[in-house]
Amino acid sequence: MNKKRVLYEAREYRDIRELVKDTVRRFPENIAFIVKEKQDGEVQYQNITYQKLQEDINKLGTAFMELGLGGKRIAIIANNRYEWCLAYLATLCGVGIVVPLDKSLPFGEIEGLLQRSYANAVVFENKYSEIMEKIRKSGTTDLEHYICMEEPKEEEFLSFDALLKKGEELLKNGDTRFENTTIDPESMNIILFTSGTTSASKAVMLSQKNIVSNVHALNTIVKIYDNDRNLAFLPFHHTFGSTGLLFFISNGVSNVFCDGLKYIQKNLQEYHVTVFVTVPLLLEAMNKKILKEIEKQGKTKLIQIATKVSNVLLKLGIDIRRKVFKDIIDNLGGLRMAVVGAAAIDKTVVKNFSNYGIKTIQGYGLTETSPVITAENDKNIRHGSVGFPLKDVEIKIFEPNEKGIGEIIAKGPNVMLGYFENEEATKEVLVDGWFHTGDLGYIDSDGFLFITGRKKNVIVMKNGKNIYPEELEVLIAKLPYVAENIVFGIPTKDNDLDLATKIVYNKEYVEETLNGLSKEELQEKIWQDIKQINKTMPPYKYIREIIVTDEPMIKTTTQKVKRFEEIKKILEEK
Repeated sequence: MNKKRVLYEAREYRDIRELVKDTVRRFPENIAFIVKEKQDGEVQYQNITYQKLQEDINKLGTAFMELGLGGKRIAIIANNRYEWCLAYLATLCGVGIVVPLDKSLPFGEIEGLLQRSYANAVVFENKYSEIMEKIRKSGTTDLEHYICMEEPKEEEFLSFDALLKKGEELLKNGDTRFENTTIDPESMNIILFTSGTTSASKAVMLSQKNIVSNVHALNTIVKIYDNDRNLAFLPFHHTFGSTGLLFFISNGVSNVFCDGLKYIQKNLQEYHVTVFVTVPLLLEAMNKKILKEIEKQGKTKLIQIATKVSNVLLKLGIDIRRKVFKDIIDNLGGLRMAVVGAAAIDKTVVKNFSNYGIKTIQGYGLTETSPVITAENDKNIRHGSVGFPLKDVEIKIFEPNEKGIGEIIAKGPNVMLGYFENEEATKEVLVDGWFHTGDLGYIDSDGFLFITGRKKNVIVMKNGKNIYPEELEVLIAKLPYVAENIVFGIPTKDNDLDLATKIVYNKEYVEETLNGLSKEELQEKIWQDIKQINKTMPPYKYIREIIVTDEPMIKTTTQKVKRFEEIKKILEEK
């Protein structure tokens, strides 16, 4: 890696226990988490310091050891909350192997993943009590302990609070089993399931070295301050969510929890959030909302002029953006940085946020890479790219075509150990130490990586032309009424494919801005807009069919559209 791109000195950690202890030593009185609770109809906030976090980790970890869970597997399923973080950190700081589960899974898949991971205990919130009781009675898993985050509904379930009290008592009596456990940073400590059904999802094996190497590398390129406040929006059962949490913890940051997708703007204002790790769909929606509000107030031209002036001054070393666009920033709670990853994003969205003075950094990675492979930073931003390789990470383009586009492959300390009990799948993606991502892209002459699409998403036409649907989806997403869209191929009678798009429109925007349009008129307007996009493309990339709806698409918990489930559903309905 180009050493010029390492901007900051950063601590290296042996394991996650060392990372947490180092933060507690440096920032004992900093608020680690703000927990919102409702008592007697009133909202109250509990501040948990880093010192208190360490104490709670020691209590819970000691209680886990008393239950006989040393070296065993502990699954966690819940919304993002303090108890989730505590169970995760206690397990990794000296107990055993953690198995984070997707909170949106149905009964059958939860049971299947608990079986496949050989989990010995599960920590869950109350809403899963019924599912856990069914699993307990079925006797189909290796589960010995069921630990409820609230007051248990079943006698057989253990109470999270009771375990904390038990751990406190054991510690007072001199129990040091948890704190003295030897951690092997290179062995499997985390089992994470990729998106997919029980049979199709792969179980990714990660070590603590994988995770802490990624945290260290991120700290060399992104400056986070101990007075920052992070909105923990991305689900912790994804590496982007959980590694991100450890990244913020390593900097003594305050972490707050999101009340749900609908309440993000409210939460940004409520907590005065300064840093927000998010996904493209959400940032694009926020951008559209800002532009709509500017237009509503008749300030579009004024904002355009202000943007030009502030950008000229910026080139001269004078930054007035956060003063000029104070109203926009205040509306987002004082946000100073947005980190976006997980999928392609329209570069004009990134430019807009940067123009307002909100630093917007893009990154790229996968569960199998703990997760970040490449990222931008303050000094190295190229709109449209996903940055350059992190410290100690190498990337190459495998078998590039005439345009330099090929599969992205990566090597580094953040690359997984392999897929649990799936040697065949491991051999497919790990070749001579290089991880084959399945994503397509190219590297420009300055070393910036550009993603063009997913290998399995490529639409191959009869004439041999390859079409990357993501390229067209970014253009369609720019239409102000589009909430989400996918582009796919529909089989024709002559064994070729016609390009089609499914567009989910923003109902609120249509009602407010396109008021009075019938469904047929709206369909016609969208079709005319698609024709305009077609004019910018060669004929083989023309979209020839559209499906318009206001019904949201099937998505993962990180708000990524489940493309193949959607396409299957569309083709079945045709």
